[in-house]
Parts: sequence; C-alpha cells; structure tokens
Amino acid sequence: MSQPELLWELQYTGNTGAVLYIAAHPDDENTRLISYLANERHIRTAYMSLTRGDGGQNLIGNEKGPMLGMVRTQELIAARKIDHGTQYFSRAYDFGYSKNPEETFRFWNKDSVLADIVWVIRIFQPDVIICRFPTTGEGGHGHHTASAILAEEAFTAAADPQKFPWQLQHTTTWQAKRIVWNTFNFGGNNTTSEDQLKIDVGGYNPHLGKYNGEIAAESRSMHKSQGFGSEKNRGSQMEYFKHIKGEKAITDLMDGIDVTWARYPHLKSLKKEIDALIASYQNNPNKDILPQLWQLYQHTQKEADKPSPAKAWLKLHTHRIKRVILGYCHVWADATTPTRTAVAGSSLKVNYSFINSGKAPITIVKIQTGTADSMVHIPLSENKMNHLVHHYQLPMHTPSTTPYWLQQPPRKGMFQVNDEVLNTKPFNDPTLSSRITFSLLNDTFSIELPVRNKSVDPVKGEIYQPFSVVPPIVINPPFTSYLFTDKRAKVFPITLLANVDSFSGQIFIEAPKGWAVNPSKQSFTIAKKGELLVLPVTVIPAEAASDGVLRPIVKTQDKQYNQSLTTIDYDHIPIQQLLVPSEVQLKYEKMIVPSIKLGYIPGAGDEVAALLKEMHMDVTILTDEILATGNLHAYHTIVTGVRAYNTHDKLQRYYARLMDFVKQGGNLIVQYNTNSRVGPLNIQMGPYPFSISRERVTDEQAPVTFLAPEHPLFNKPNVITEKDFEGWVQERGIYFATDWDKHYRPMLRMNDPGEKPQDGALIVAPYGKGNFVYTGLVFFRELPHGVPGAYKLLFNLLALPQHP
Repeated sequence: MSQPELLWELQYTGNTGAVLYIAAHPDDENTRLISYLANERHIRTAYMSLTRGDGGQNLIGNEKGPMLGMVRTQELIAARKIDHGTQYFSRAYDFGYSKNPEETFRFWNKDSVLADIVWVIRIFQPDVIICRFPTTGEGGHGHHTASAILAEEAFTAAADPQKFPWQLQHTTTWQAKRIVWNTFNFGGNNTTSEDQLKIDVGGYNPHLGKYNGEIAAESRSMHKSQGFGSEKNRGSQMEYFKHIKGEKAITDLMDGIDVTWARYPHLKSLKKEIDALIASYQNNPNKDILPQLWQLYQHTQKEADKPSPAKAWLKLHTHRIKRVILGYCHVWADATTPTRTAVAGSSLKVNYSFINSGKAPITIVKIQTGTADSMVHIPLSENKMNHLVHHYQLPMHTPSTTPYWLQQPPRKGMFQVNDEVLNTKPFNDPTLSSRITFSLLNDTFSIELPVRNKSVDPVKGEIYQPFSVVPPIVINPPFTSYLFTDKRAKVFPITLLANVDSFSGQIFIEAPKGWAVNPSKQSFTIAKKGELLVLPVTVIPAEAASDGVLRPIVKTQDKQYNQSLTTIDYDHIPIQQLLVPSEVQLKYEKMIVPSIKLGYIPGAGDEVAALLKEMHMDVTILTDEILATGNLHAYHTIVTGVRAYNTHDKLQRYYARLMDFVKQGGNLIVQYNTNSRVGPLNIQMGPYPFSISRERVTDEQAPVTFLAPEHPLFNKPNVITEKDFEGWVQERGIYFATDWDKHYRPMLRMNDPGEKPQDGALIVAPYGKGNFVYTGLVFFRELPHGVPGAYKLLFNLLALPQHP
C-alpha cells in the first residue's frame, strides 16, 4: 500500500457519514457524485438500483431478460470497485419500459420493494438519501418515478417500528437526516436552478492521482452492455440538489451531521486516536505507526463486541483497519484453485500464497477453509514467497452455484427471494472462502479470502475467476423455445457436459401430448470431465399437437438430473453461470415459410438470423466484403439487425449499393435503431427521409389496427389477423418512425392505454421495383420466445413482392 493510499484509508477510517443514492436501473446512478462523496469526502456511499436492468437491450451480446440482468449486475459491481461505492438491489424485476408509476406498480409488488428499500436504509444507516429522479415524472420512465415515490416513503417508514417489524430481529430502525433530489440537465430536460443547493464535485484527488471526473468516467464506462463509454472530464463540475423531506441543507449535503466518531459520545476517544494517528503519519510518513495501528484495531474490535448504536460502523471499520495493517506491512495473501468448477463431494486443490515485503514479524497460525481447520506455523520472512497446498473435500450438500435471485423463476415484476438478508445483496457470497489467521505483536487477527480460480492466458496473462460448484452432468438443449410451422421432423442436438470423470447414465425425453420423440431414451457414457456428448433427438409434431414442454432428464441408479448451464463470459466482468431446468417450449402453428435467399446484416444482441435459419430459411450473413463488392442482387431481401446503424459505423458507406438493391427489386428491412448517443444519428437509411423517435408501445397486449389490410404484407404468403398479435412478450415496439416522407405508408396503428394512437411501428415505401421497410416491432424479443404471429408477420415482410 502506497503512502497516499494509506493516508486515504486512514481518513476513511475516521468517517462515520453515509449517503444512499436510489434510482431504478443500472446506469441511472450519478457516478460523478458517488465518486466525489466516497473519495473526496470519505463518506460511505451506496447506490441502490431497484432493478438489475433485465428489460433493456444489449449492445455487446445476446443476453436478454434475467441473463442480461446478470451482466448488468456485474457491471454495477465493477463500477463500484472503481468509484469506491457500495451496491444494493431490490427484488424488483425490470419488465421493460414503463410510461408511468401506476403501470410500474401493477407489475412490482409495491410493498415488497418498499420493504427492500427500508431494509437497506436500516442496515446501511444513511445520513442523507438522494433520489436521481423526482416523483413528478420529469424522469420519463415509470420506473424512475416509482423509485422516487418509494424512496420518499421509505425515508419515513425506516424509522417506524410498525413498518416491516420482522426486520428488527436483525437490525434497528433508522431516521435519515434528509432526503433530496439530485436534479439534472440531460435529455433536453434541465431541472437544475441556481436557487438549489449546489456542490462542485470536479476536484483533483491527490491520494488517487486523478480528477474526480476521471474516476467517474471509468466507473460509468463499465456499463458496456448499454454503450455507456464516457469521456474523462477534469475540472469544475456542479451538482444540484432540491430538498424533499427532513432538515433542509443550506450549504452542504451533510449540514448538521457530525460525520466523525464524535457523533457517538462514548467514542470520542476513538476520534482523538484516529486524528492523532493521521497527524503523526502526515508529519512523518517514514515513522513506524504499526503500534498505533494495532492499538486502533484493538480499540475498535473491543468496542464492536459491545452493544452500541455504532456497532455496524465499528464492525465495518475494524475490517478496514485490518486491511490497512496488512497493507502497511506490505503483506499479500492469495487463495486459488486451478479448477474453475467442481461438483459437490469432490476433492479440491487449494493453493495458498503469502509474502511479507515489510519488516514486521508476522506469522500465519491457522487456515480454515469451509469446515476444515489447519493449525500451521508459517513465519513470513521479509520478501520471501511462501506457498502451501491443501486438499479440501467439498461437502456433499454443497449447493450448485447460480445467482440467488434466480433460484426460483421470476414472476413478471418480481424476483422470488424469501430471505430478507439476501434480498438486497448485489450477488452471492463466494462459493468457498478461507479464513487466514495471522499472529502479530503477540496477538492474532483473521481475514477472509475468497477461493478463486487462477489461470494464465498466453495473451491476457494472469486471470482470476470465481470458483463455482456445478452438477455432475448438465443438459443443454439447443433452444429454450421452438416453433414448428409444419409437420416436418426436427433434429434437436441435446448436448451433455460431464463435470466428473466416467459418468454413465440414461437420458429420457419427456414430450407433451401429440409429440413424438425418437429415441425417447438412450444410454451413454462420458469418459472425461469437461467432455461434451451431443445426442440427436428427432421431434415430430402431430396435426393436433398441443403446445407444451419437452424435458430431457438424465437418470443414474440413485439420482436424476435436469439442469442446463449457461455461461456468460466477457472480459470486463467475472464469468457467470446460470443453472435452470432443462426445457424446451414446443409450439406448433401451420404457416408458410418463404423460400427465398435472405441476406442479414447483424446488429447488437441479435438472434434473428440464427432463428430464421432454424426455420429452414436460406440466410447469408453479409460481411463488409460482401456489402462492398458482392452481388447483392442474389438476395430477395436484406435485413439489418437491431441497432445495426448504431453499432456499425461502416454501414452508411453502403447506402448507395443498398438503395440500388431496392431499386432493382430487392426488399430492405431495417429493424429498429435508437436515437441516442450510440452511433451516428444524422445518417440516411431509406430512399426518402424519416426520423426515429423515442415513441413506443409497452403494453404487449395493446390492440393493433391494420391501416392497409389489402396490402400484401398482411396477405402473402400468410394471412395476418388480430390473433397474430396475441401472446407477444414485454412490448409491441420501440423507437418508432416519425416525420416520414409522403412516399412511406404506415401499416399498423397501436397505442398504450390512455395515449394517442401511434402509426410509426411499421412503415413501407416502394422504391423502383423493390420495397424499403423500417420497423420498431420487437421481433428480436418475440422470435426467441417462439411467438407464432411475430414469425408469420416477419415471413410476410421478407417475402414482399416486387413492383412492376
């Protein structure tokens, strides 16, 4: 630990002030303010995101829904590691865009989400609560407004022992000093004013060697799935605050709040001790302060063992002081395993590494991993690496690793977690930890080390990943949902992954009524851990087949397994794994799949091309080379994936070739793009002008009116009716067209309840012999869920006929 870092840590140890920032989603937080409070003011600062961002779009991959929530959870955790904030969540599920809080509360259980916020207030004990959005709707999104409504209610409820009294078995009531709204100026909406409380948060932090704006940008840039890479700002930056409730602040957010240990009368001596230690270190950084650090640790530990209103702070800072002591002594400790996954009951090799680069005499006297204790005696000689290997037997009852909030399927608006201690945690505790006990100055203290997988990549170098427990066998079907459009057989490759050596069993395929599978059972053996076995299973629907679930199950002599494993792997966050029941939703509806050649330009988080291939369509992914020099006229239709113009800056170069393709008789279908900071906005996509709005229809059951029912779009090769808009998921469409040229013809009219009709979900313009289409309909959401009507409508779009 460097001298500036040590001083920064000591200053943090002398602070007992806390601020809780509350909003709705990952990316809603003000990283500039969080960084300023945490790093400049040494105030413990947390962000509570009510959702995990499950309902948004994904710029970097195909994850949607709960898996996108897993990505964004880790992005928030990574952001907090940079800006030194703390992260919390509630059980609220991001079900997609909401236009008002009334709609939001029809999905969220308001009382449950309020309980989660109250719980966080009671355990975190903030002096000030800050809302990102107001209760009056200027934040736009219904989730935003709902977060402010709930925060204001929680400000009062957290101090009321009659509210959620079961929480008081674990914590106590808490009354924050004030709650304020952090007003903003973005999205064309300036809610700041000079009569509001304002603070300059743009200073330089000499201890960290960066401007606060640099730290904030690095933190915000972790939201990579949303394309939130941010420029680093340096110099003065103002933040504005409007009072909501409590004692009004006049000159500073922390007005009237003693943020030192002196706020607790019985701990004034602790304040003096820390002040003296900081002064001593500042006056002479080369002086040995280990005895003073050790005395401070003993003092806080002793006080933490007593009943006290400061107990939570004392426990927190005792942990911090232990970290400071190790940093001051230049002690490094690590616990790793060469395997990333293991099954319950197996033996795990754990490698321990320790080094003491300082001069203090430190000895390791005990290592406890899980339930196993080892008394040791390892003197840490100066600057000499010490290695130790233990073999730990994972207990047979060790649960497999999966996000705690996804252990039960989420309901439409809420995750199902019945443990209030878990409810608001950002993620699972480490699967396995080691407790290391050190002897120093004739006393002992312990720290917890997570056991992590360590590997060395020839390009990336040393890599740490979480260690996870997995079942002995996982069963991955190729889809979670599949739509049959005729009675042709479909071969499903069922992939088995063994997580142990020499796994033998039988796989049984359970199918719904009216479906035939062959073979319905078969025996198999997998010799080595990590090997894959692909078993083809033929699935055939009968004429009267009903929708249902295909379920592959592996049975051994005494157990059965039915879990699929999804691994999420990006460089900017740790590897994540999700275990869910292995199932395929089977659907059958007769329709005509056009026999055409289709060119597809991939977008962001886009599975449409792959799903069309599964429908036996002839799909070619159009590379830059094909777009630049290939024969585009070989295709009947070209489709651009979602946000393709936002993410492919070269796409505009091919505008003339694409327009010529349409003019000569081709169809160009452009799926939605965003009018946002991601990608260029002043580009031309169609043969005639139109703009992209932020209009959308979020009610997936909103009635749909056909504006041109005679058009081939609704009649060939499939007849489209109102029934084809039943069973859609999450929403109808987003980023609708607006201000279109007279050559375009709107095809559909729809609106959310109580709003004016919207005609921009799907517009078509004939151009030469072909057709140009822009659509905000969310085919990228509907097709993975096997929604029949979405497939039928898309097939008709792909098959639009030429003009004479």
